[in-house]
Order: sequence, then structure tokens, then C-alpha cells
Amino acid sequence: MAECQSTSTPADSRAKLSAAEGAPFTDPIAYRSLTGSLQYLTLTRPDLAYAVQQACLFMHDPREPHLALIKHILRYVKGTLSASLHIGTIPVDWAGCPDSCRSTSGFCVFLGDSLELHVPLQVATIIYCDNISVVYMTANPVHHHRTKHIEIDIHFVREKVALGEVRVLHVPSKYQFADVMAKGLLVQLFEDLQSSLCLRIPDASTAGG
Repeated sequence: MAECQSTSTPADSRAKLSAAEGAPFTDPIAYRSLTGSLQYLTLTRPDLAYAVQQACLFMHDPREPHLALIKHILRYVKGTLSASLHIGTIPVDWAGCPDSCRSTSGFCVFLGDSLELHVPLQVATIIYCDNISVVYMTANPVHHHRTKHIEIDIHFVREKVALGEVRVLHVPSKYQFADVMAKGLLVQLFEDLQSSLCLRIPDASTAGG
């Protein structure tokens, strides 16, 4: 793979792998060795986390399409060899930012009723969701009643919205920073979210610089 062509993302967003797809890989030990090595790499390359996790799912019975995923990851690594993890200092007063306060209040709401906790809410807790359909269901009772196979969680959230204790707002996928480690993404979205991981490719330096 030393001379392979690089790729822009570690996982193909269109690929859907299954345990029984394709012919069995002839050397499962080599597959496990490669996957294990990539697991170690994720310690300093969190952008590989999702793709490597997918490869690990098939270590017990690797097949040719699963090997193709490993090769896709290696092609991405080939093009980002100079990328490194930069850990910066964080100001102490970051903990007091409004987003953190809203998140903490959200956990209180879902861990138990605010009246039972003896912590009455002064303002509605903001909950962000990237699923526009879920946002509609919490705000539109007509749509809510027509929905089949509804989870009990949505009834709880719907009640909190009706009481004015919770507001569910839509957040675009481009602001869902955790997605870079949770699913395969299109190239542009992956590159936009990659910066949130503090991964940087160093600037080119001149000789003697």
C-alpha cells in the first residue's frame, strides 16, 4: 500500500457492510493484525475511530469487502501521514459557558422530573437535535398522533415541550461534531468536522527553516 492512491475520507459513506457479504478472506490472521494496528493508531488519530470500529466488527470472520474497508482506511492514512493531534489548554471559565449550562440542565430533566428533584426550572431547557422529523413530532401534535411505532421517549419529551420545560431545536449536520467519529460522512462534511478534533497538517517548511 506504500504507493497507493490516497483518499479524502477514512470510510465510504455509501458502503453498507454485512457479516455474510462476499467471499471469506484467505488470511484472517493478517486481517486481525491490520485491524489491531489501526486500533492503536486511533489513540492519536480520532478521525479514524468510526472506520476502524466498523472493521473490528468483522474480525471473527473477515471477508473480501471488509478487507476493502481496511485498504480504504490505509489509503486515507497514506494521504494524511503528516497529520497530528494537537492538545491545547482550555480556560477554566469555559465550564461556565451557556452551552454547558444548557446541557447540564438537559440531563437533569431526563434523569427525573424537576419537581421531584426540587429544582424548578426557570427557563425552558434547550435540546438540539439533527433529525428534523423528531423536531416536528415534538412540536406538532397532529403529526405526532399519526406516527406509528412511536417510542415511549417521545411521549416524555412531548409532555415536557407542552409544559414549556423543554424546547427542541434543529441543529444542522455540519454542527454535529460527534458525527465525525460515529458515521461515514461525505468528503466536504468530513473535512469541515475534522478540524474539531484538533488534527492538523503542519505547514510546509523551507530548507533550513
